[in-house]
Amino acid sequence: MNYQLNQDNNLKERVSLNSVWRRFRPFLKGENKSLVIAFVAILINSGATLLAPAVIGHTVDTYIKIGDYHGILINCLWLGFIFIAGFGANYLQIISMGGVGRRTLFVLRNVIFKKLQELPVSFFNQNKSGDLISRINNDTDKLNQFFSQALMQFIGSAFLVTGAGFLLIFFNNRLGLAALIPALMVLIVTRLLSPWIKRANTKSLRSLGNLSAEVQESLSNFKVIVAFNRLDYFRKKFKEVNDKNFSASVSAGIANSTLIPIYGFAYALAQLIVLVYGIYLIGLGQLTVGLLISFLLYVNSFYNPLRQLASIWSSFQLALASFDRVSEVLSLESNLNVIEKDAKVASTAVLEFKEVSFHYEGGREVLNNINFSLQAGKTYALVGPTGGGKTTTASLMARLYDPSSGLIMLDGSDIRSYQASERGQKIGFILQEPFLFTGTVRDNILYGNECYLKHSNKELADELTKANLDDLLARFDKGLDTPVASHGETISLGQKQLIAFMRAILRKPDILILDEATANIDTVTEQLLEAMLKKLPLKTTKVIIAHRLNTIENADEIFFINAGQITPAGSMQHAVDMLLQGQRSS
Repeated sequence: MNYQLNQDNNLKERVSLNSVWRRFRPFLKGENKSLVIAFVAILINSGATLLAPAVIGHTVDTYIKIGDYHGILINCLWLGFIFIAGFGANYLQIISMGGVGRRTLFVLRNVIFKKLQELPVSFFNQNKSGDLISRINNDTDKLNQFFSQALMQFIGSAFLVTGAGFLLIFFNNRLGLAALIPALMVLIVTRLLSPWIKRANTKSLRSLGNLSAEVQESLSNFKVIVAFNRLDYFRKKFKEVNDKNFSASVSAGIANSTLIPIYGFAYALAQLIVLVYGIYLIGLGQLTVGLLISFLLYVNSFYNPLRQLASIWSSFQLALASFDRVSEVLSLESNLNVIEKDAKVASTAVLEFKEVSFHYEGGREVLNNINFSLQAGKTYALVGPTGGGKTTTASLMARLYDPSSGLIMLDGSDIRSYQASERGQKIGFILQEPFLFTGTVRDNILYGNECYLKHSNKELADELTKANLDDLLARFDKGLDTPVASHGETISLGQKQLIAFMRAILRKPDILILDEATANIDTVTEQLLEAMLKKLPLKTTKVIIAHRLNTIENADEIFFINAGQITPAGSMQHAVDMLLQGQRSS
């Protein structure tokens, strides 16, 4: 299944604020009270802003004209009350939406991370981790900024624009319509430029994701870069990606700023129209001075929010681009679905491949119609040239992937019918380069193993002793409390491998897969591990992938994997001959 996330910068569909709101609404569950408070606060603030010009115009025409200072003072007090009410409402709205934004950001990031955990290994093979990090961090933050700040500004500005436009026409329809002519021009220009603005922001976000991916790759492989003295190469690669990000960011900045001067020009033009036409109407006796002042203030109340809408509209386009990238991840579904478990098929095999074929997405066929079975308690070795399909076969056994065709049976049932937790308990997998989490040895040993979570360190140490793992634990200075970092030099690579052994063996799996698991371990420790493997329960089936033939000399059966086929190798000497022949042919 293709899990490649879209990297095309073209806008594929027209989206609206309403469609984004419908998709985003589930993440606002439980925020109804805060949203209502913010909405009411916006209404109060907008009402106060629209009421003030009418009071000022009335004061000029009624009290200033005749010099009634008492009336002027009363109206000034009313204006003060209106402004205080508007300020308080605006502050309440900011506080309410700030909390909504932060809580929603928390929920959204959890949902995305949970979705990533549900996706199969093939998804991560097809996408850069830096781009995924950018989607979780940068894109969700852009959404948070829009919904916690810009959205309510957008709604408030929309109320002001609508109310001011209505009052302009209500007080004098001819002057009001003349004042709104520049707004028509602005709406047309906005509609024409919006797709371009979104494309520019999408390109900028994706270039930022590529930049994050490049930084992540460089830092993860820094020791290799230094060892091979390739700092110049990675500087060049980083410069290329950074230059593209700079160019895309500049283009997005220009696009986001384009509407602001256009809206400013429309505002200045509207003021000029109102002033010139208003003075003309005053000369005809059809307009008062106070009403002209109110008109000028309402033009400000109409076009100033409209100018804010220009900036908010750019933020909206950025939010759309961000939400497209986030939604793309959320819309993915794992192709490793659990199917309904049928009746068990009578079989002596603990694991069986039936006419299994497999190829990676967009790649050549790795396995072609293979059949073999593993019996309980036996030790099997998979040998073959590099790239022959050994690790792929082991990955299919652990259901990191599903076969392109054919069936894999585990204990007489389709392996797809097992829940991940149930399958993980039955199958242990030790990789050549194990991944550990930042924490302690105890944390990593118990990862994914709930049986011993409540055990004290002493109780857990006793369990390790029962499993013949106490000699491995003794290799750590602080025992179970030895600190471990996912990256860094707190422990050696060999010690990481020992933790992986303890983690897998403590689960007491029915099948234990070792993929070059002793490659980074010294000979003495390797012999210790081999002795421990011999002490595993008799029912445990061991599958060993190794290039060092001494690690598989005690295997009950050896399979040779190459060119999509799995062939029983028979004796050790026969396996050596086949391996040498396969290496020559490859």
